[in-house]
Amino acid sequence: MLKLSLRGRFFRRYISSKVLPVWSILLIDVLSVCLSVFGAFLLRFDWESIEFHSTVVAQSILAVVLVNLVFFHVFRTYSNVLRFSSFVDVLRIFVSLTVAYAVLMAFVALCGDWFHPAFLPFSVLIISYVCSFALLVCSRVLVKVVFDALNLDRSNSLNTFIYGAREAGVNIAKALRVNRDNRYRLRGFVADEPELVNKEIMGVRVYPNDEKLEENLRKHHVEMVIVSPLKMEQLKHTDMADRLLAMNIKLMTAPPLSEWNSPVLKGDQLKEIEIEDLLPRDPIEIDIRKVASHLEGKRVMITGAAGSIGSEIMRQVASFNPYQLILVDQAETPLHDIRLELQDHWRDLSAETIVADIANATRMESIFRQYRPQYIFHAAAYKHVPMMEDNVSESIQTNVNGTRTVADLAVKYGAEKFVMISTDKAVNPTNVMGCSKRICEIYVQSLAKKLQKEGKAATQFITTRFGNVLGSNGSVIPRFRDQIQRGGPVTVTHPDIIRYFMTIPEACRLVLEAGSMGHGGEIYIFDMGKPVKIVDLARRMISLSGRTDVKIEFTGLRHGEKLYEELLNVKELTKPTYHEKIMIATVREYDYDEVKERIQHLIDISYTYDPMKIVAAMKDIVPEYVSKNSCFEVLDKKKG
Repeated sequence: MLKLSLRGRFFRRYISSKVLPVWSILLIDVLSVCLSVFGAFLLRFDWESIEFHSTVVAQSILAVVLVNLVFFHVFRTYSNVLRFSSFVDVLRIFVSLTVAYAVLMAFVALCGDWFHPAFLPFSVLIISYVCSFALLVCSRVLVKVVFDALNLDRSNSLNTFIYGAREAGVNIAKALRVNRDNRYRLRGFVADEPELVNKEIMGVRVYPNDEKLEENLRKHHVEMVIVSPLKMEQLKHTDMADRLLAMNIKLMTAPPLSEWNSPVLKGDQLKEIEIEDLLPRDPIEIDIRKVASHLEGKRVMITGAAGSIGSEIMRQVASFNPYQLILVDQAETPLHDIRLELQDHWRDLSAETIVADIANATRMESIFRQYRPQYIFHAAAYKHVPMMEDNVSESIQTNVNGTRTVADLAVKYGAEKFVMISTDKAVNPTNVMGCSKRICEIYVQSLAKKLQKEGKAATQFITTRFGNVLGSNGSVIPRFRDQIQRGGPVTVTHPDIIRYFMTIPEACRLVLEAGSMGHGGEIYIFDMGKPVKIVDLARRMISLSGRTDVKIEFTGLRHGEKLYEELLNVKELTKPTYHEKIMIATVREYDYDEVKERIQHLIDISYTYDPMKIVAAMKDIVPEYVSKNSCFEVLDKKKG
């Protein structure tokens, strides 16, 4: 028993790690042809006739084998790895055999009179042709079956369904089947198309995506569903993901076929579906040519270039072949990471990484004087609401004074465009950060209107306003992910709090599009899709992680935080643009000279480091700023 076990183990290891040599495949094919010809004679004649004409039969077999050998070589039928055989290989066998037997029939028709009457009758050739094709195909199928049986470790395999029964889903199933490290046991497909339901593909059934789906999954003890990349959009807009997660089923997806490195889909190429993949958002398209025409060959400055938004803008701008990138940030280590990324991916691109504080007017002027940027993306700002509630002076000195400094220098040095990144928190602000960004909007827009009235609008000022971006530094999703990994609890401030979300790349694409369409003075707002309840986001993330022991804890609203964000003031209207995801906000206009004086006063007060005085001055500039859950609420009571 021990010897048999060792022999079986050795055989399994040999089969799993080697491929059959060419000569052995050719030998199998030759034997198949020999058996086919002999079997054809048996079917056509009786045994006594074959014995009597044994020499002729032997000559016939030899002739058929020799002719087939020629065409096996021509069509390379034996050069593939048998366990990876596909329809292409079957087609190659079919063509090779068809040509070979056609040549044999033509030979018999032309020269048959010279030979014995029993030499290769047409009936024998036809029967042999059919049998040869069947045996050659079956030999390859047999090798695939044996290989799968010997290499599939059922003890560690996961019962798996594939969502998507068309080409993409079937390709995933095929790729997993030929993968020797395959840990996934295909038990079925799920399809939305009625014409595919209850059919069989690769030996398993196609089930409908209906109310009985959970029952079918339980019946097959399914532990994982692999979602075809073509089905990801559908998954976003239905409750299917929640139904599967409620059953504690793991969700995975595969990259598009164009991104596979080989016909074999390796386990590490499968990607766990994450919360970003499930947000119900339609893909955003932009006018690439128009954006490229604005950026190609230009000197482009990005402030806050090491941040989440600034660094993504850098990546997208780099693809449009700018003349030079001027990347400014005061965070040394993240900016160094950006420099390394540029060296890895855009080595030929002229790029300067500059450590500087945008509020340092002398330093910023020296940068403008040296590089004279033509296109400016202003993303530098302090953005965390609770931090700015506790550091009011820094919010003014960096966000407001820094924006004023860069905007004034853009005019002085003749920049063509200045695109400022704002936030939905600037609408009806309830916190210091949101109000500081609203003041930035007011200054930039009033400056643009002043230049237009004076006929000096060489610099076009554009403001873009959007909500939270997924995965940005310090945002809720990375925080939840970290809390889940540590076993919880996941902290949510309020059970009813909602937020708009957008991915960083799509937000930056819209920034580029808005920058290219703007003529100066516009505030563009983005269609952020449907708002997401943060507690639902947390629950989904916990379900996706597969953990059942992580609890959610409500901690109460933070200083300055509101339950929901708005993209527009109630007094504001919007106008459409040619892009369905971008609208223009019609906002109250301010006189530049008045704004300039009041902002200078605010900046001067910021250096007293008296939070109450600073916030009072902010509320004077932005009357709709009403503090919430903050010590600054007393100022609203006094004002009332």
